[in-house]
Amino acid sequence: MLVEQLKVGGMENFSYILACEQSGEAAVIDPDGESARLMDKIGQNGHVTQYILCTHFHPDHTQQAPELRDRTRALVAMHEADIPYYGEKVDLTLHDGDTLTIGEEIQVRVLHTPGHTPGGVCFLVADRLFTGDTLFVGDSGRTDLPYSHRPTLGASIRKIMELPEETIVLPGHDYGPEPTSTLRREKRHNINAREYGFYEP
Repeated sequence: MLVEQLKVGGMENFSYILACEQSGEAAVIDPDGESARLMDKIGQNGHVTQYILCTHFHPDHTQQAPELRDRTRALVAMHEADIPYYGEKVDLTLHDGDTLTIGEEIQVRVLHTPGHTPGGVCFLVADRLFTGDTLFVGDSGRTDLPYSHRPTLGASIRKIMELPEETIVLPGHDYGPEPTSTLRREKRHNINAREYGFYEP
């Protein structure tokens, strides 16, 4: 399995390329700006993009999805609760607990984590958790935006904190001291750990 973290756009965003090295099939997670750069990365490795996976509907995570869809014929996937706010075509409606298969070796599990948006999701792939704007390194997603709700986000984060502590956190923005973390580290050091009830010393 190949995972590439790409810093793109104007808001310290991370986009990801997730690829099966055996088959060459791939997914792009949260395609922000710089679609040419994303396409170059895909082309360099000879990947065939199956899915465009959106952790939520906000433009800074989806603005290149229509262009990538047109160029790759990949399926744009989003949770059902966010689709009404998106305004573009969605090919695959996601639900909590869904599993998508990429190539021969990758299983992507959909975890519904509302709070930042009604249909926010995290994608769990083996020991890696793509958290979008649910959980950052040292912080969590904003809840002062339309359709967001702070108590709901806290419940969502407590849900993902039930995963193994060594799970690697791959966030939607480069807002922390490092580009990745682990759930164990977030339990100790996340600024919201005590408020949301997942702090562990």
